[in-house]
Amino acid sequence: MTDLAADLAAVVARFGAALHQAGLPVGPDRCERFARAIELVRPQSTSTLHQCALATLVSDPAQRQTFDAVFAAVFGGAVDPTGAERGDPNAPPVPQLRAAHPGTAGPGSPQLQHGSGGGERSRVEALRAVASAQERLATRDFADLSPEELLLLAQLMSRLRLVTPPRRSRRFRVRPAGRRVDLRGTLRRARQTGGDPVHITRRTPGERPRRLVVLCDISGSMEPYARALLQLLYCAAGGSRAEVFTFATRLTRLTREFAVGRPALALARAGQTAPDWSGGTRIGETLREFNDHYGVRGLARGAVVLIVSDGWDTGDPAVLGHEMARLSRVAYRIVWGNPRVAGTDYRPLVGGMAAAWPYCDAVVGVHTLTALGDLLDALADPVRTRKDPHAASQ
Repeated sequence: MTDLAADLAAVVARFGAALHQAGLPVGPDRCERFARAIELVRPQSTSTLHQCALATLVSDPAQRQTFDAVFAAVFGGAVDPTGAERGDPNAPPVPQLRAAHPGTAGPGSPQLQHGSGGGERSRVEALRAVASAQERLATRDFADLSPEELLLLAQLMSRLRLVTPPRRSRRFRVRPAGRRVDLRGTLRRARQTGGDPVHITRRTPGERPRRLVVLCDISGSMEPYARALLQLLYCAAGGSRAEVFTFATRLTRLTREFAVGRPALALARAGQTAPDWSGGTRIGETLREFNDHYGVRGLARGAVVLIVSDGWDTGDPAVLGHEMARLSRVAYRIVWGNPRVAGTDYRPLVGGMAAAWPYCDAVVGVHTLTALGDLLDALADPVRTRKDPHAASQ
């Protein structure tokens, strides 16, 4: 028996036991019919599952109210028939619904609607409300979102995928159209033909995604955007492979902190690790530290570097320009995410952004979830370009 079949049998057996305890004549024979109906119909919604259960487990219209009460309690989210814990283990316990007979609900007991699938409808309406709230928050500026609202976007962020351009690997892969002859593979296959190399095995260099290095500004003006981008790195597919650094007045490496299990906990650990969270900004000095200890030494070589900052630098812009030039000589692409960029007509005028502009392959906005699409496209772009050095002065 496969794991899926075993899980289905356990769920059906526990649901049948709950119905039997509620007074319905549900035995192993009906549970077997219910399991077969699930395998045949393969329900994709709670409504379809309800119809399968109703058709196979209920034999009298008088049993409908009790059946709906137990179904709403089990499959409505209040009770898990497998006995497993759901959701955040640190969250407060969910109140248990009591599948009682009609008229037996005591004072203070939750009232379940019967007869018309009211419990199921309320569950669907709640899911729709959550989805609607997520879509509404996706267009709002990250600076206007509370920490609780930002966590609601985690599900939408999990649908995104961080992809970087491929690079040639040192390992070779067998390909029929490969340019190089795989001598070992050819000799191995020659054993099957009496030592004659009838079949020539060819190989070609493999590919792997380029390393993504993220430098995120966590100064006071960037705090809400930093939290959103760090949450994106945790939730989006491919973000777990990124090297993450934060900076304000100093540089802090947070790659290990993002190995924990939940976005909220990862952000909390990031705040504890970075001592200058919501402090000032010295982009040039921290970028020099990154180049000296990490970037030029190999971490940024051939990588896609993402710098998230609004460009407000309290240090010398000439230092930032010099360090950006050093970084551009080793990095494959440099993408700057700036929440102040509201459109493609944005041009830097003064300060650190003006000094960094000539060395960026792309400058995109990161102020809303919908604007992150441009960021993902810029990270995945395989073309290495640089802005015109004279564009900043025009």
